[in-house]
Amino acid sequence: MLDTILSYTIYQDTTIGDLMSVDALISLGSSVLGALLMLLAGLVVSRAVSRRVRGIGLRYAALDVTLFNFLGNIARYLILLFTVMFVLNTFGIQTTSIVALIGAGGLAIGLALQGTLSNVAAGVMIVFFRPFKIGDFVDIAGTAGTVKDITLNFTELADLSNVQIIVPNAQAWGNIITNYSTNNTRRAEWVFGVSYGANLKVAEKAIRDTIMADPRSLTDPEPFIQVNNLGDFSVDFLVRVWVPSADYFQYQADMKRNVKEALDATGIEIPFPTRSVFNTSK
Repeated sequence: MLDTILSYTIYQDTTIGDLMSVDALISLGSSVLGALLMLLAGLVVSRAVSRRVRGIGLRYAALDVTLFNFLGNIARYLILLFTVMFVLNTFGIQTTSIVALIGAGGLAIGLALQGTLSNVAAGVMIVFFRPFKIGDFVDIAGTAGTVKDITLNFTELADLSNVQIIVPNAQAWGNIITNYSTNNTRRAEWVFGVSYGANLKVAEKAIRDTIMADPRSLTDPEPFIQVNNLGDFSVDFLVRVWVPSADYFQYQADMKRNVKEALDATGIEIPFPTRSVFNTSK
């Protein structure tokens, strides 16, 4: 029975027994070892080339970091692809036949991988049309965060809590994108209410002096500080001031506290709703 199995011909007059010989096993082992070494070399080279391409974008301020990160990813995958094809050739597998097979089944493969291919296509569109780049603070379809990386398949964000968020490129490109970092300045806006008995000139001066004393407040365009509404409980000042985009969030919070303290210091009351309760049981 064993002799029959060993004498079974697999291909080109080669039997299972021939494959089980010492010479065959040594040859196979050396081929496998060589393939593993080539794969390891391909991984090392692909990573080194990718880092080198990314480094070009970081080295020169005039170059776009996002584009060179994207090119680094492409270079890495191309090197890995050629490495795999070379390894297959060492085992006698004709890669030209595989390429031809892929070409013949391109439609079926395209349909099966349409999600992945659409992400790659969207990634190319993002890199070349640049609705955002690495380092920008964006909102993509309701998801806000700082762009950390743009790969062939996805865009990586870090939200305000530094939580990683992965957005497929197809969803990023196909949705509304709000980029808060495109322009160098943003307009901060508040509504500060004072009581009806307050001196409006004094209140306006306190608000203006407090806000404009901050070095982050810009004078061009000119700040807008005026009474905008007569509410049920307060006279409301609408305040609009331009500020560098990088300072926007902290500036918003700081001014709310500073104006509150300035109004308190001038004795101007900031009203709040009250409720009177009467006992009618007597």
